[in-house]
Amino acid sequence: MDLYTLLREFADSWMLLFLFCFFIGCVIWAFRPGSRKTHQDTANIPFRHEDKPASDSDAQIKEVRS
Repeated sequence: MDLYTLLREFADSWMLLFLFCFFIGCVIWAFRPGSRKTHQDTANIPFRHEDKPASDSDAQIKEVRS
């Protein structure tokens, strides 16, 4: 049995199952109840400084807090 055939059988069976489980895990992680605040904060980034641009001091304060 050559290497290509062995890898092809592995990809058709176990790797497919692994990648499917990984995908389901990512979906569950993204929609978990605790991530709502993070998603809302990220979605509102374009509207944070709608009135005026952020100053350099605002950016530095954000970096220190992170």
